[in-house]
Amino acid sequence: MIVDSHQHLWDLEEVEYPWLVPDYGPIYRTFRPEELEPQLAAAGVDRTVLVQAANSFEDTDSMLRHAQRYDWIGAVVGWVPLEDAHAAAQALDRYLVDPYFKGIRHLNHEEADPDWLVRPGVLDGLKVLEERRVPFDVIAVYPLHLGHVPTLAKACPGLSMVIDHLAKPPIVSGEYDGWKAGMRAAAEHPNVSAKISGLNTAADWESWTGADLVEPIGFALEVFGPQRLMFGADWPVAVLAGDYAKVWAETNVALDELGVEGDDRAAILGGNAARFYDIEGVA
Repeated sequence: MIVDSHQHLWDLEEVEYPWLVPDYGPIYRTFRPEELEPQLAAAGVDRTVLVQAANSFEDTDSMLRHAQRYDWIGAVVGWVPLEDAHAAAQALDRYLVDPYFKGIRHLNHEEADPDWLVRPGVLDGLKVLEERRVPFDVIAVYPLHLGHVPTLAKACPGLSMVIDHLAKPPIVSGEYDGWKAGMRAAAEHPNVSAKISGLNTAADWESWTGADLVEPIGFALEVFGPQRLMFGADWPVAVLAGDYAKVWAETNVALDELGVEGDDRAAILGGNAARFYDIEGVA
């Protein structure tokens, strides 16, 4: 089974997305499941993980409604107010009765404070996730946030975490040293995984190919191993630099060039995400 570990849906008439402004051009509109469904079928994707795009209950509720209707949505990564541990616990009590609710994320890269992730109140909220065994998607954009991942991993050693988009490696500049050091430090903690996702928008939007992805994916394989990596298309953000078909095809080109085959490839393209998010009928 193929699992896309990272995609979004948003309806601008239903939910507010403060970050999504007209400057984003082609993605400044509503994206509904009906638009993604044929693209998944064309790529052979069996299940997806629908990930939050707003720090709100409204966005989470909308995603859960979609999951009830579309059987290709295998899991929802929602939102709770991590900066308030008591409120986070109450929200989890409400959401965890839903079989599709499988994780939490917060748009920390939209916070004015680059150290929001390691605020004492937020760490308390993450410990609530740790207690409830709810995975956490970390937006660890390099260079501002990646360095916080070891701190989180040490504070919550029982919390399964996954770094979204390989922390947005500096593909355009090619100055990988700092990013590699940060990813290596994060990978030293066995509770941290990473998503091979969002790389097309970290590369040159006009000319990127799978060859541009070989360096960051190859290093991620070196430090995390194939059992802690998972594919994600990051649709519809991916539309900024191509489309779903190109992300799928060129990611596979990179895996081919790196010689990733058999069980390792199956794990990256589905098995790891199915296990991490406990997606029924896929693992």
